[in-house]
Amino acid sequence: MATTKRDYYEVLGVDKTTSQDDIKKAYRKLAMQYHPDRNKSPDAEEKFKEISEAYGVLSDQNKRQQYDQFGHAGIDMRYSQEDIFRGAAPDIEDILRDFGLGGFGFGRGGSIFDIIFGRERREGPRRGSDILYELAINLEDAAYGKTVDLEIPRTETCDVCGGSGAKPGTSPRTCPTCHGSGQVSRTQSTPFGRFMTTTTCTTCRGRGEIVDTPCSTCHGAGTVQKKRKLEVKIPPGVDTGSRLRVTGEGEAGERGAPPGDLYVEIYVRPHSVFTRQDNNIIMDSTISFTQAALGDEIVVPTLDGKAEMKIPSGTQNGQMFRLKGRGIPGLHGLGKGDQIVRIKVAVPTKLTERQKQLLREFAEISGEKTRSKGIFEKVKERI
Repeated sequence: MATTKRDYYEVLGVDKTTSQDDIKKAYRKLAMQYHPDRNKSPDAEEKFKEISEAYGVLSDQNKRQQYDQFGHAGIDMRYSQEDIFRGAAPDIEDILRDFGLGGFGFGRGGSIFDIIFGRERREGPRRGSDILYELAINLEDAAYGKTVDLEIPRTETCDVCGGSGAKPGTSPRTCPTCHGSGQVSRTQSTPFGRFMTTTTCTTCRGRGEIVDTPCSTCHGAGTVQKKRKLEVKIPPGVDTGSRLRVTGEGEAGERGAPPGDLYVEIYVRPHSVFTRQDNNIIMDSTISFTQAALGDEIVVPTLDGKAEMKIPSGTQNGQMFRLKGRGIPGLHGLGKGDQIVRIKVAVPTKLTERQKQLLREFAEISGEKTRSKGIFEKVKERI
């Protein structure tokens, strides 16, 4: 039986109008109460996971906006669990460090991910960092999709030493300070009791190994800077702020650890004709007042060419007409928007005498001139 997630605001004991600072204060209080290193209750770890997930969403303005609008569906469909915690982890680490709660080196054993995802707490090489690449595309590309060639600067495992950082023929040795763990622990007393604090080993800088004879290519780092050429497919329907995840194309991991991921963040350039509104596109089309009065057939541009559109007689300035299905497709093929054509009726600024005469005749036939004369006569009588 599937469990229903509690409302994130309820989990932190706040409401939707609560400021970011107060959300952080609420999380600090609950994290102190339920951190597994301090609270030995059987359900403490699950509660810590729950409040950390709520904070991961509500502490981020974009995620909070998605949650306020769509609830849990807006988060679950757009972000993975790691996406939720990746942005909040450094902040969570700082909060916990204030209380003397260690063991939260982001990205290695004992990290926030280990508690959230139930991983065994163990030491090991760090996974590679993620890369964020900002890509600007045209509205047409956002509507119909496109395959783009990217050149991504990133670190890759050194081919010469295989990522060990040691000169070929030599090997790293175990760090004598941390004995290969990459971390050292110490016990300290606080007003809340005694806590064990785990910090990165300063001798080996968290690697657990010391390289006495560094590789001449990577100089002991185990990684080298390169440019990676990739083909990335932009799906139809993306919008500014959409993120595409390319697994395993981020920075290289330490000593054979998995690489990070590449995130391609989309920016859709403004269009000279169309304005996007969700999956609809809006444009202005100017017609003459005779076209508006008598009706006509006009040709308007669309994202994939041109389309004929009928203007009925008596069309008013600002009136809108809809071209069904000529807008932006929804992501994953979910429907398609429309093209909205907003009419602008142009009033001529220069008229010939003949044109003026015809308009006067039109006004007279329409009774406009008669009404004007009548008003003038009434004004004269009052004078």
